[in-house]
Parts: sequence; C-alpha cells; structure tokens
Amino acid sequence: MTDHYMGVDLGSTTAKTVIVDEAGEIVASEVVQMGAVSRAGLNRSLSAALRSAALEESDIAQTIATGYGRRLVPGAGRTFTEITCHARGVAAMCPGTRLVIDIGGQDSKTILVDDWGIAENFAMNDRCASGTGRFFEVLARAIECDIAELADLALSGEKDLEVSSMCATFAETELISLLAAGERREDIAASVHRAVSARTLGLVALVGKKAPVVMTGGVARNAAAVHFLEEKLRLPVTVPESPQITGAYGAALLARERGRDATAPGSEEDERAGDLTRETSRSCSTCGVPNQGSDPADHPMIPLRPI
Repeated sequence: MTDHYMGVDLGSTTAKTVIVDEAGEIVASEVVQMGAVSRAGLNRSLSAALRSAALEESDIAQTIATGYGRRLVPGAGRTFTEITCHARGVAAMCPGTRLVIDIGGQDSKTILVDDWGIAENFAMNDRCASGTGRFFEVLARAIECDIAELADLALSGEKDLEVSSMCATFAETELISLLAAGERREDIAASVHRAVSARTLGLVALVGKKAPVVMTGGVARNAAAVHFLEEKLRLPVTVPESPQITGAYGAALLARERGRDATAPGSEEDERAGDLTRETSRSCSTCGVPNQGSDPADHPMIPLRPI
C-alpha cells in the first residue's frame, strides 16, 4: 500500500492539514477557521483531510507539525518552525521563489529561500497586529463592511489619506475620525492597504528584496493587499492557488523525507542547534524592534534536500 505523509500547521486563527503521497503530491488539504489555537479546529482539519483522502490515521506513515500550536498536534513525530516549513512548501509549490512574504491572522514574516527550499534569512513580526489579518478585521469593522468586501473597496479608492496609526488597538479610532470628516470608505480602505504595504516593505528590507516573490497566508487572498504590495515592491507578486497551506505542505514534505530516509536531519531540536529558525527571534518593522535573525552567516541551517 502507498505510504502517505501528513503536515499540520496550527496557527493563531486557522488549522491547516495537508496529506501527500510517496511522490510528494497533495492528495488532500483542509483549512479550518477557528478561535485562538483551537483544539476543536485542529480536530476538524485533521478529520476532514483524512476523510477527503479516504484514509485512516493508521495509514499515515509520518506526521510533522508546525505553527504556534504545533506541540498540541496529536501523533506528530516531529515539529519544525514555521520558517522552515513555509520555505520548503513554497519552494515546492512555486519553484524558483526567492522571497516569501507570509501574512497570517496575527503575524507577518519575510523569508529568503534558496533553490532547495532552505531558509537563508528571515524577519518576523508577531508582537503586534500591524498589517495582519487581525488589522484588516479592524478596518472592516470601522468602515462597516464585510471582510470579503475590503479588496473591492480598496481597489476603487482614489485618494491617498494619511493613516498614521498602524496599531490595531488605536487605528479604529483614527479610521472612524476619517469617516466623521467625510472621507469615503473606498479611500480609507485603499489608504490602509497602502500603509500596510509600506510596513511590510520594512520587513522585506530586513532580509533583502529578491525576485521572484511569492505571497502566502490568509491575507494573500485579498487582491488589494497583493496589488498595493506589488506597487511598493515594484515587482510582481505571485499568489499560490492555496496560499494558506504552504506551511502545512512544507511540513508534509519534510515528513515524507524523514519517512523515506531515516538519516534525514531531524527535528526542531536540530533547528535550535543551528538557530536560524528559532521563533524566539522576532522582528517588528512597525515598532522598530531590531531584527534578531538577519545575518545568515551567524545562523547555519540544517540541509533538507528534496528526494
């Protein structure tokens, strides 16, 4: 019987599960919106993926977990950090990628990637909601629209308004003030998207701008966010067909590599020895927190080559 391998990315607001076969092809994937690092959301994602692939838990040869809640994933033989898994997944999904911009529910990160899907450098902001999915939720609430309407509103905006506060705690008050001053919702939405792109450019500057560029995470489904980021970068930005599953896909591919080669380097403990992908290293372009992972020469990385 063909072996199958599972990757699980338990993030701050979504649970993602990907199952691949021996060839590394995706046979099932599932994204479940949930509360904060929800066990219920995790179980729904796992069950739905197994059901879609017509598999039982016993059919999974190896499972690797990543994301904030990776240690909560039952049956995971290993855990790897998001940096490693996103780099690996994007390199397989979009070969030739050099820069990954991942914007999720409550954090954002930029990752330089080499030909083999190895992270050469990264910068991360998880200390505030600036420019994340959470920030766009604040915008939608302030201008009284559904989150799904934001992209169309922003793309039809014309004026470039000053949006000085990028803190999700205080931005809502500023946006309401703009509405009270008679500014159009479309212009406010466009201006916020421009401001978010400018902040994201700060994270890119910490690792270096290289092309091709791929954007992942839930915010990548927002066409306006992609459009204004392309304007700021002055580069085309590719969005995978399923931009939220790249971390789980990378984890599944790592599970496949470990399952097929018992000598493959190994676990999050190995990553910590190298130190490149330690998630205690944070960066926040909004608050000016210095980047702790910006010099690849100081952070050797375990080689994980595709089989």
